[in-house]
Amino acid sequence: MKVLFIYLLSLCYFSSYAQPIRVGAKHFNEGYIISEIISQLLESKGYEVTRTFNLGGTLVCFEALRNNEIDLYPEYSGTLATEILKSDGMSLSAIKDHLEAQYNLSITRSIGFNNTYALVAKKSVAEKLKLKSISDLRDHPNLKAGVSYEFLKRRDGWENLTKVYELPQQGTGLEHGLAYQAILQDKIDLTDAYSTDGEILTNELFILEDNLHFFPDYAAITLYKKDLPSKVITILTLLENRIDEDRMQKMNAAVLFEHKSFAEVASNFLFDEKLITKEPLANSTISDILSKTFRHLILTFSGLAFAILLAIPLGILLYWQPRFANLVLYFAGLLQTIPSIALLAVMIPIFGIGMKPAIVALFLYAMLPILRNTLIGLQSVDSLLKKVAVGMGMSRTQKLRWLELPLSIPTVMAGVRTAAVINVGTATLAAFIGAGGLGEFIVTGLALNNSNLILMGAIPAAGLAVITELFFGFVERITLPKILHGH
Repeated sequence: MKVLFIYLLSLCYFSSYAQPIRVGAKHFNEGYIISEIISQLLESKGYEVTRTFNLGGTLVCFEALRNNEIDLYPEYSGTLATEILKSDGMSLSAIKDHLEAQYNLSITRSIGFNNTYALVAKKSVAEKLKLKSISDLRDHPNLKAGVSYEFLKRRDGWENLTKVYELPQQGTGLEHGLAYQAILQDKIDLTDAYSTDGEILTNELFILEDNLHFFPDYAAITLYKKDLPSKVITILTLLENRIDEDRMQKMNAAVLFEHKSFAEVASNFLFDEKLITKEPLANSTISDILSKTFRHLILTFSGLAFAILLAIPLGILLYWQPRFANLVLYFAGLLQTIPSIALLAVMIPIFGIGMKPAIVALFLYAMLPILRNTLIGLQSVDSLLKKVAVGMGMSRTQKLRWLELPLSIPTVMAGVRTAAVINVGTATLAAFIGAGGLGEFIVTGLALNNSNLILMGAIPAAGLAVITELFFGFVERITLPKILHGH
């Protein structure tokens, strides 16, 4: 009995650490690297880690943490102060106190570097126009500014920056990774940057001095839930003051220009710092594609299956009660007008992040074509045949089963095929809320301006769309009544 008690007690002890530590990351290069460093460090200490990367911007990550969707992610002190705590400047200790009091969250001390926001221009442009500070931009109203979407509306971003500096330029929103390409091709003259971006040195860009001290300090820290095991928090402190600006910039450049993976750069850092004893093996690219393709299929067909289960019966009810048809179809049509990424964002406060909100969004997008085609298919059955069925004494249910549904199969299946192809494409955006799938390659490729990564997601997704179309074409042929086959 005593042995059994000790055994059960040990099970309880170890089960408290059995749940994986969920590490999040914002949608940009440095966020991926630091999150991968944290993940590998925890794994080296025996913890199972679930990586939830590509989580859009600050608010998506922060809400995911608050809603217990992730356990920790890398953040910056200036971002927490301005975007979360709505303050123009706070010390790390003050930020920590406010987070613990308001949100039951906490932060580590600085990882070691200050990744401040900055405005950059090509060195040739800065030399030609004698640009040294942000204030100098006032004399050049024709300069074209393209800034990242998050920076465009942040409290410490473009709109307030232009007010403080009284700048005449209008900012255009761009994906952060694509902005560097645009500035090199002279499509824009200015963009926002992180001071540790690898592109600054490689592309010979000039950082304009923040002479009015608009930007606060952006000390890199780890933001985590206070109820994490104390051992995990102790492990996180091993990274404090380990990375300076120069080293972070080189790690960013290694991913961007030497085409090293995040895992490789992270393991090299940990190995050099003697925080791990051996470098982990890199994942196979083929296995990565296959796992993401499988995840993509689950997202696509889960949303589609729920839509079929609701839309076809609803279409039948609307066929029997046509006075409600226009109203329901109008509402379903409104859902189609909502941009995919906006609909996914709306789902986060309700369902959190991950597969659940993505499946709900895909379900809503699949509803209209299936519902509309079901209704049209039933309405299009020859009225003379319907009268014959009534004359034969068929009930409404019998008429539906033996006549109307079989004859409407081609139209209904056309709606299902359309919905399926729509879902395959829309599911790529689910990566922005941590749902995974082939969209992870595309989102990461956009962040790194890496066309190879984009194609790794886009080509399989296009292939899935073709296979899906062929599959439902086959389903249509085997479910179609023999009389409609023409033989």
